[in-house]
Amino acid sequence: MSTVFVRNLIFQSNDLGKQSDLLLTFNGPVPGVGDHSPVVWRVSTFGDEGPYQMKATYTSQLAFTKPQVENGNIVGAATAVQLNVGQQTILTKTGNVFKFSGPVEGTAGYVKATNDAGVKEDLAIGFMSPGQFLPTPMLYFNEVGDDSNVTAQFTPKLRAYVTSDYQETEILRGEIQTPMLWEMDLAKLSETTTWNLTRDANTGHLQDHQGVRKELWNWRTETSVV
Repeated sequence: MSTVFVRNLIFQSNDLGKQSDLLLTFNGPVPGVGDHSPVVWRVSTFGDEGPYQMKATYTSQLAFTKPQVENGNIVGAATAVQLNVGQQTILTKTGNVFKFSGPVEGTAGYVKATNDAGVKEDLAIGFMSPGQFLPTPMLYFNEVGDDSNVTAQFTPKLRAYVTSDYQETEILRGEIQTPMLWEMDLAKLSETTTWNLTRDANTGHLQDHQGVRKELWNWRTETSVV
């Protein structure tokens, strides 16, 4: 069984010079998974003047959910189950009640959920934080067929974008129409990481912590361990 870890992410700016919305989502390719849609995790606005900060916490405890969707957003879940890498579960339905079976041993390195509800059903993979009633959705699977399954080898690769076109829990049906700022495997970060967001007034270009030149913004990364 894999060890559960926590990652505290802090994004901050001071006198940025131009208002900007930062979006975070887990939307890289996932081995073992066919068609799926990422879900917007966090969106925060950083103003042009004064200090701004956004904190986000990820916990590696995975979970499957039977998501409730309204107007393209995941607004809740009919039910959910926590499971570890290497475990699997089955979704059933009795009357109007959905239920996931208790997790049992499955394929090493993967998590798996089988739809045994009798008809096509939506599923989602999320993560469960301490004190949280329902998981935070990360990946959405539309109309998984009866007796079909979602099997995924999930790596928490977080992507960051500057865009004002989306909201938290929105299901991303297509590519985000702005360049990606960076992608990071959260498992490889320290427990707490801070990003300082600044804007280069002379060039307007972005440079992330690895020195990759992007458009509009400049990011500097400072890392500390709690």
